[in-house]
This record gives sequence, structure tokens and C-alpha cells, in this order.
Amino acid sequence: MSRSVLQAVSVVGRVRWPDRPRRPAALRAAAAVASASLLAGCGVLSGHTAVQNDPQVMTVTSSEFGHVVPIPRTYTCHGSGQSPPVAWSGAPTNTKALALVMDDSDTPIDPYVYWIVFNIGTATPDIQAGHVPPGALEARNSKGTVGYTPPCPDGRHEYRFTIYALNAPLQLPQGASLTAASSAIASHAIGYGRTDGIVTP
Repeated sequence: MSRSVLQAVSVVGRVRWPDRPRRPAALRAAAAVASASLLAGCGVLSGHTAVQNDPQVMTVTSSEFGHVVPIPRTYTCHGSGQSPPVAWSGAPTNTKALALVMDDSDTPIDPYVYWIVFNIGTATPDIQAGHVPPGALEARNSKGTVGYTPPCPDGRHEYRFTIYALNAPLQLPQGASLTAASSAIASHAIGYGRTDGIVTP
């Protein structure tokens, strides 16, 4: 598996618990299992001939934020906390489903995952504010809840919104665990795109 693909998909399998005491051994062990599962998924991923040398082929944008436009407060804990709109284009022709992962890019070693949406239909061009596309499912996030957790940083943080093109729908139910969802996304990713947004207190 190429280094670029590993960097692209590795963020979805690790869990950080911000503003809390150091995790007990049991939770650290669980995080290690999650990382191991993800690496196993990357091994499967590298076996697919559809994987490209540079998998970042998609364009991801938002009508509400961008690299120089902060995420509005309504999408954070300081507002209504609804999920933000995200749009994409340019998925590979053999894409069978899409997935979205939102995480905290200011914690690249052990990122905190706020949102995972998977099995988004290939004809769907976006996720609208406060909604999940028809037929799409949501996994558990790092908080342990299903769906979107609004960011609530105590300082400036940058968040990544990554869309993954998948070569097959994920065989997972609504509310699948973070470990299961991240490993499955890694196993089936054939391309991705990303945009960032900043939140300040």
C-alpha cells in the first residue's frame, strides 16, 4: 500500500478523547485494536488494482466554510449544533458508494472523529445542512454516539471533511462501531477528496 493512501485513510481508525484524563489501559488497548484493524483493511485495499497512485481525485467544498472561511457557529456547540453542508464531485467511474469522515486535523497523531456517514449513493452530490442523504447510514463517532457531534474547541482548531469513493457499499448497519466503519472504509476506498474548516471559541 502506498504511503499516500495510508495517510488518507488512517485518520478514520484512531480515537482521541480531548480534555479528559489519560485513557485507562482497557481503552488504550481498544484503540490499538482499532488501528490494527485499519492496517488490515489497508492490506486489502492495496490488493485492488483500481487504487490510484494519487487517490486524491475528488473535489470537496462547502457553501458555508472553506480554507479561509471559518465554520459558522451554528454548526458547533455554540450554536444549534446541526451538521454542516458538504458537496463533492469527481468520483472515480467505478465508485459504488461514498463515505464522509469528519475529524480534528489539529490532532494528526490520534484524531478525534466527529462524524461518519457511509453508503451515500453515487448519484448524491452533497449532504445538506442538518440532514443525511436518503439511504445513507451513520456510524458511531469518537464520543460513542451515532451521527454528528458538533465541535466545541477551547482554542482554534481545524477540522477535515473527507469524502471517500468506495468500490462497494459497506455491509454495516446503522450505528456501526467506529472501528468497524473505519476498517471497512479503508478496505474499500479507491479515491478521496478533502476540505477543511476552522472553528474558534
